Amino acid sequence: MRRPLAVLTVNVALALIALVTLFPLAWMVSASFMAPGEASTYPPPVLPHAATLANYRLLFAEHGILRQVVNSLFISLLATGLSLAFNLTAGYAFAKLRFAGRERVFRMLLGALIIPAQVTMMPLFLMLRGMGLVNTYAGALVPWLASVFGIFMVRQYALSVPDEMLEAARIDGASELRIFVSVVLPVLKPIIVTLAVLTFLGAWNDFMWPLIVLTDHDVQTLPVALAALSREHVQDAELMMAGAVITVLPVLLLFLALQRYYVRGLLVGSVKG
Repeated sequence: MRRPLAVLTVNVALALIALVTLFPLAWMVSASFMAPGEASTYPPPVLPHAATLANYRLLFAEHGILRQVVNSLFISLLATGLSLAFNLTAGYAFAKLRFAGRERVFRMLLGALIIPAQVTMMPLFLMLRGMGLVNTYAGALVPWLASVFGIFMVRQYALSVPDEMLEAARIDGASELRIFVSVVLPVLKPIIVTLAVLTFLGAWNDFMWPLIVLTDHDVQTLPVALAALSREHVQDAELMMAGAVITVLPVLLLFLALQRYYVRGLLVGSVKG
Protein backbone atom coordinates (compact mmCIF):
# COMPACT_ATOMS: atom_id res chain seq x y z
CA MET A 1 0.00 0.00 0.00
CA ARG A 2 2.85 2.37 0.75
CA ARG A 3 4.41 2.02 -2.71
CA PRO A 4 1.24 2.88 -4.73
CA LEU A 5 0.59 5.78 -2.34
CA ALA A 6 4.11 7.09 -2.85
CA VAL A 7 3.78 6.78 -6.65
CA LEU A 8 0.44 8.59 -6.55
CA THR A 9 1.89 11.37 -4.40
CA VAL A 10 4.82 11.86 -6.75
CA ASN A 11 2.57 11.91 -9.82
CA VAL A 12 0.21 14.42 -8.26
CA ALA A 13 3.13 16.65 -7.26
CA LEU A 14 4.60 16.46 -10.77
CA ALA A 15 1.20 17.25 -12.29
CA LEU A 16 0.84 20.32 -10.07
CA ILE A 17 4.35 21.51 -10.93
CA ALA A 18 3.63 21.01 -14.65
CA LEU A 19 0.36 22.94 -14.29
CA VAL A 20 2.07 25.86 -12.58
CA THR A 21 4.84 25.86 -15.19
CA LEU A 22 2.53 25.68 -18.22
CA PHE A 23 -0.12 28.11 -16.98
CA PRO A 24 1.74 31.31 -18.07
CA LEU A 25 2.25 29.83 -21.54
CA ALA A 26 -1.42 28.84 -21.78
CA TRP A 27 -2.55 32.29 -20.60
CA MET A 28 -0.26 33.92 -23.18
CA VAL A 29 -2.04 31.99 -25.94
CA SER A 30 -5.45 32.80 -24.44
CA ALA A 31 -4.67 36.50 -24.08
CA SER A 32 -3.57 36.72 -27.71
CA PHE A 33 -7.20 36.00 -28.73
CA MET A 34 -8.70 38.60 -26.37
CA ALA A 35 -10.15 41.92 -27.47
CA PRO A 36 -8.02 45.05 -26.87
CA GLY A 37 -7.98 45.97 -23.18
CA GLU A 38 -9.58 42.73 -21.99
CA ALA A 39 -6.37 41.28 -20.55
CA SER A 40 -5.78 44.46 -18.53
CA THR A 41 -8.98 44.16 -16.49
CA TYR A 42 -8.83 43.07 -12.86
CA PRO A 43 -8.87 40.26 -12.17
CA PRO A 44 -7.49 39.27 -15.60
CA PRO A 45 -9.69 36.69 -17.34
CA VAL A 46 -8.32 33.23 -18.02
CA LEU A 47 -10.24 32.78 -21.28
CA PRO A 48 -11.31 35.40 -23.83
CA HIS A 49 -14.94 36.51 -23.65
CA ALA A 50 -15.16 36.40 -27.44
CA ALA A 51 -12.10 34.98 -29.22
CA THR A 52 -10.80 37.15 -32.04
CA LEU A 53 -7.92 37.10 -34.51
CA ALA A 54 -7.74 40.89 -34.62
CA ASN A 55 -4.36 40.99 -32.86
CA TYR A 56 -2.77 38.65 -35.39
CA ARG A 57 -4.33 40.54 -38.31
CA LEU A 58 -2.94 43.78 -36.86
CA LEU A 59 0.55 42.33 -36.58
CA PHE A 60 0.67 40.95 -40.11
CA ALA A 61 -1.49 43.44 -42.02
CA GLU A 62 -0.64 46.76 -40.40
CA HIS A 63 2.81 46.21 -38.91
CA GLY A 64 4.12 43.81 -41.58
CA ILE A 65 5.62 41.40 -39.06
CA LEU A 66 5.75 38.64 -41.69
CA ARG A 67 8.97 40.14 -43.09
CA GLN A 68 10.68 39.83 -39.72
CA VAL A 69 9.38 36.27 -39.29
CA VAL A 70 10.93 35.34 -42.64
CA ASN A 71 14.18 37.09 -41.66
CA SER A 72 14.38 35.16 -38.39
CA LEU A 73 13.59 31.88 -40.10
CA PHE A 74 16.18 32.48 -42.83
CA ILE A 75 18.92 33.49 -40.39
CA SER A 76 18.12 30.63 -37.99
CA LEU A 77 18.13 27.95 -40.69
CA LEU A 78 21.31 29.23 -42.29
CA ALA A 79 22.98 29.63 -38.89
CA THR A 80 22.06 26.06 -38.02
CA GLY A 81 23.49 24.68 -41.27
CA LEU A 82 26.73 26.65 -41.00
CA SER A 83 27.13 25.81 -37.33
CA LEU A 84 26.74 22.10 -38.03
CA ALA A 85 29.24 22.22 -40.87
CA PHE A 86 31.96 23.94 -38.84
CA ASN A 87 31.35 22.35 -35.43
CA LEU A 88 31.02 18.79 -36.72
CA THR A 89 34.20 18.90 -38.77
CA ALA A 90 36.18 20.67 -36.05
CA GLY A 91 34.89 18.41 -33.27
CA TYR A 92 35.70 15.29 -35.29
CA ALA A 93 39.19 16.61 -36.07
CA PHE A 94 39.94 17.25 -32.39
CA ALA A 95 38.65 13.78 -31.48
CA LYS A 96 40.11 11.50 -34.15
CA LEU A 97 42.67 13.26 -36.36
CA ARG A 98 46.30 13.63 -35.37
CA PHE A 99 47.96 17.01 -35.94
CA ALA A 100 50.58 19.12 -34.18
CA GLY A 101 49.31 21.09 -31.22
CA ARG A 102 45.90 19.41 -31.14
CA GLU A 103 45.58 19.15 -27.37
CA ARG A 104 47.08 22.59 -26.79
CA VAL A 105 44.67 24.27 -29.20
CA PHE A 106 41.73 22.40 -27.70
CA ARG A 107 42.66 23.54 -24.19
CA MET A 108 42.86 27.12 -25.44
CA LEU A 109 39.39 26.77 -26.90
CA LEU A 110 38.06 25.47 -23.60
CA GLY A 111 39.63 28.45 -21.87
CA ALA A 112 37.64 30.74 -24.17
CA LEU A 113 34.42 29.38 -22.64
CA ILE A 114 34.91 31.61 -19.60
CA ILE A 115 34.85 34.78 -21.77
CA PRO A 116 31.34 36.30 -21.85
CA ALA A 117 29.89 36.67 -25.33
CA GLN A 118 29.09 40.33 -24.63
CA VAL A 119 32.82 41.10 -24.32
CA THR A 120 33.45 40.05 -27.93
CA MET A 121 30.54 41.95 -29.47
CA MET A 122 32.25 45.32 -29.80
CA PRO A 123 35.48 43.99 -31.42
CA LEU A 124 33.39 41.78 -33.69
CA PHE A 125 31.17 44.71 -34.68
CA LEU A 126 34.20 46.85 -35.52
CA MET A 127 35.66 44.05 -37.64
CA LEU A 128 32.38 43.58 -39.53
CA ARG A 129 32.05 47.33 -40.06
CA GLY A 130 35.50 47.38 -41.64
CA MET A 131 34.44 44.50 -43.91
CA GLY A 132 31.18 46.19 -44.87
CA LEU A 133 29.01 43.47 -43.33
CA VAL A 134 27.03 45.64 -40.91
CA ASN A 135 23.29 45.62 -41.61
CA THR A 136 23.56 42.44 -43.67
CA TYR A 137 22.44 38.86 -43.14
CA ALA A 138 26.08 37.76 -43.34
CA GLY A 139 26.96 39.97 -40.39
CA ALA A 140 24.14 38.47 -38.33
CA LEU A 141 25.40 34.96 -39.12
CA VAL A 142 29.06 35.42 -38.17
CA PRO A 143 28.72 34.57 -34.42
CA TRP A 144 27.00 31.29 -35.33
CA LEU A 145 29.68 29.95 -37.67
CA ALA A 146 31.35 27.99 -34.89
CA SER A 147 31.15 27.79 -31.12
CA VAL A 148 33.49 26.38 -28.52
CA PHE A 149 30.60 24.64 -26.80
CA GLY A 150 29.48 23.02 -30.06
CA ILE A 151 33.00 21.82 -30.88
CA PHE A 152 33.33 20.43 -27.35
CA MET A 153 30.02 18.55 -27.58
CA VAL A 154 30.90 16.97 -30.93
CA ARG A 155 34.42 16.13 -29.81
CA GLN A 156 33.23 14.36 -26.66
CA TYR A 157 30.67 12.35 -28.62
CA ALA A 158 33.08 11.54 -31.48
CA LEU A 159 35.51 9.98 -29.01
CA SER A 160 33.10 7.04 -28.85
CA VAL A 161 33.65 6.19 -32.52
CA PRO A 162 35.97 3.11 -32.57
CA ASP A 163 39.37 3.78 -34.11
CA GLU A 164 39.26 0.30 -35.65
CA MET A 165 36.23 1.32 -37.73
CA LEU A 166 38.08 4.31 -39.13
CA GLU A 167 41.23 2.31 -39.82
CA ALA A 168 39.23 -0.35 -41.64
CA ALA A 169 37.69 2.32 -43.87
CA ARG A 170 41.15 3.76 -44.61
CA ILE A 171 42.49 0.32 -45.49
CA ASP A 172 39.58 -0.09 -47.92
CA GLY A 173 40.76 3.08 -49.66
CA ALA A 174 38.15 5.52 -48.40
CA SER A 175 39.18 9.17 -48.26
CA GLU A 176 38.92 11.17 -45.06
CA LEU A 177 35.89 13.00 -46.45
CA ARG A 178 34.20 9.72 -47.34
CA ILE A 179 34.95 8.33 -43.88
CA PHE A 180 33.49 11.43 -42.23
CA VAL A 181 30.33 11.42 -44.34
CA SER A 182 29.63 7.67 -44.51
CA VAL A 183 31.03 6.37 -41.22
CA VAL A 184 31.18 9.17 -38.66
CA LEU A 185 28.07 11.25 -39.37
CA PRO A 186 25.59 8.34 -38.94
CA VAL A 187 27.10 7.65 -35.52
CA LEU A 188 26.85 11.34 -34.58
CA LYS A 189 23.14 11.60 -35.42
CA PRO A 190 21.94 12.23 -31.81
CA ILE A 191 24.50 14.97 -31.21
CA ILE A 192 23.78 16.48 -34.65
CA VAL A 193 20.10 16.86 -33.74
CA THR A 194 20.97 18.23 -30.31
CA LEU A 195 23.38 20.80 -31.73
CA ALA A 196 20.91 21.75 -34.48
CA VAL A 197 18.11 22.35 -31.95
CA LEU A 198 20.34 24.39 -29.65
CA THR A 199 21.66 26.50 -32.52
CA PHE A 200 18.24 27.11 -34.05
CA LEU A 201 16.77 28.09 -30.68
CA GLY A 202 19.68 30.41 -29.97
CA ALA A 203 19.57 32.10 -33.38
CA TRP A 204 15.76 32.41 -33.36
CA ASN A 205 15.63 33.95 -29.87
CA ASP A 206 18.79 36.06 -30.18
CA PHE A 207 18.12 39.72 -29.48
CA MET A 208 21.33 41.49 -28.57
CA TRP A 209 23.48 40.78 -31.64
CA PRO A 210 20.76 41.43 -34.28
CA LEU A 211 19.92 44.64 -32.42
CA ILE A 212 23.55 45.75 -32.79
CA VAL A 213 24.33 44.65 -36.32
CA LEU A 214 20.95 45.02 -38.10
CA THR A 215 19.72 48.60 -38.26
CA ASP A 216 17.21 48.63 -41.13
CA HIS A 217 13.69 47.54 -40.35
CA ASP A 218 13.52 45.30 -43.43
CA VAL A 219 16.41 43.09 -42.28
CA GLN A 220 15.62 42.98 -38.56
CA THR A 221 14.67 39.74 -36.83
CA LEU A 222 11.42 39.01 -35.03
CA PRO A 223 12.61 39.63 -31.42
CA VAL A 224 14.05 43.03 -32.37
CA ALA A 225 10.91 44.03 -34.28
CA LEU A 226 8.64 43.01 -31.40
CA ALA A 227 10.78 44.94 -28.91
CA ALA A 228 10.46 48.07 -31.05
CA LEU A 229 6.73 47.45 -31.41
CA SER A 230 6.29 47.09 -27.65
CA ARG A 231 7.57 50.63 -27.12
CA GLU A 232 4.79 51.95 -29.34
CA HIS A 233 2.07 49.66 -27.93
CA VAL A 234 3.16 49.29 -24.33
CA GLN A 235 -0.47 49.18 -23.15
CA ASP A 236 -1.62 46.65 -25.77
CA ALA A 237 -1.00 43.48 -23.79
CA GLU A 238 -3.11 41.38 -26.17
CA LEU A 239 -1.08 42.49 -29.18
CA MET A 240 2.17 41.71 -27.40
CA MET A 241 0.88 38.29 -26.39
CA ALA A 242 0.09 37.58 -30.05
CA GLY A 243 3.66 38.53 -30.95
CA ALA A 244 4.98 36.30 -28.18
CA VAL A 245 2.93 33.36 -29.51
CA ILE A 246 4.39 33.88 -33.00
CA THR A 247 7.86 33.88 -31.46
CA VAL A 248 7.41 30.83 -29.23
CA LEU A 249 5.32 28.56 -31.47
CA PRO A 250 7.96 27.60 -34.12
CA VAL A 251 10.66 26.71 -31.61
CA LEU A 252 8.17 24.84 -29.41
CA LEU A 253 7.02 22.71 -32.36
CA LEU A 254 10.63 22.07 -33.34
CA PHE A 255 11.54 20.96 -29.83
CA LEU A 256 8.53 18.66 -29.54
CA ALA A 257 9.26 17.09 -32.93
CA LEU A 258 12.93 16.41 -32.12
CA GLN A 259 12.65 15.90 -28.36
CA ARG A 260 13.53 12.20 -28.51
CA TYR A 261 16.80 12.80 -30.37
CA TYR A 262 17.57 15.93 -28.37
CA VAL A 263 17.31 14.23 -24.97
CA ARG A 264 19.21 11.20 -26.23
CA GLY A 265 22.03 13.39 -27.49
CA LEU A 266 22.31 15.20 -24.17
CA LEU A 267 22.23 12.03 -22.07
CA VAL A 268 24.58 9.97 -24.22
CA GLY A 269 26.93 12.87 -24.84
CA SER A 270 27.22 13.52 -21.12
CA VAL A 271 28.89 10.17 -20.49
CA LYS A 272 31.29 10.17 -23.43
CA GLY A 273 35.00 10.82 -23.20
